[in-house]
Amino acid sequence: MLSIERLLEEALSLPGESRALLAEKLVESLEFDADPRVQAAWINEAKQRRDEIQKGTVLSISGDEALAHVRRLLE
Repeated sequence: MLSIERLLEEALSLPGESRALLAEKLVESLEFDADPRVQAAWINEAKQRRDEIQKGTVLSISGDEALAHVRRLLE
């Protein structure tokens, strides 16, 4: 088995997208005490947003566009 130091070294040598996926999976593995009411609220929110996009009541933008907008607001 790899030591934590060696595992970290190998993980940090991965491309950014792979590191992000690994980080996401690690965080997901820690989320065992989530309040079911909070989870249900987030699921409902996600479904509501999906429905708004499908109905055309809101327009989606790409992640790049959203980040650019936020950056402009912060300047």
